[in-house]
Amino acid sequence: MQDQLIVRLKQQDRAAIGELYDAYGSALFGVVLRIVQSRELAEQVLQDTFVKVWRNAASYDVSKGRLFTWLLNIARNTAIDATRTAHFRHYRKTDSLDNLVHKPGMDTLNPDHLGVKEVVGRLDDKYKSLIDLVYFKGYTQEEVAEETGIPLGTVKTRLRYAIGELRKMFGESFAALFILAPAILSGY
Repeated sequence: MQDQLIVRLKQQDRAAIGELYDAYGSALFGVVLRIVQSRELAEQVLQDTFVKVWRNAASYDVSKGRLFTWLLNIARNTAIDATRTAHFRHYRKTDSLDNLVHKPGMDTLNPDHLGVKEVVGRLDDKYKSLIDLVYFKGYTQEEVAEETGIPLGTVKTRLRYAIGELRKMFGESFAALFILAPAILSGY
């Protein structure tokens, strides 16, 4: 069924994008919300994500990874891009604290539901805080070094070690690891 959906999406079948949204929208929204920490902005980022998916459907290659991983990478990158805009930085400074907290009972699937937070929580604090900044908050390695006062080389070494530990905990096939690794190891 998923193979047929991919074929239809590549053929620009409008119904396919709706089915894709129904199947993955909630999970993607949870990840985006975790990054942008604003429900309104997360909704916009999710819409932008599906526009990008529609426009770039032909570039999806099943041999390079699962459909969900491809979608999640697009959503995550779109969310991180949104956090780097001047408007977002201004919005964050003026947003109320109530809007920055994930409220129980929300109908989304976020990394907490996937078990990512629990597994990352098993890491030593010096690794856990770096993973949080890079993956969940969208910082670059350089921004992490600046924010924490840790030398860039140390940041890179700690992130590489953390990825290795997460690989052991998750197992090689766990999709979240593939989402973490490109962001953390970029620049190597």
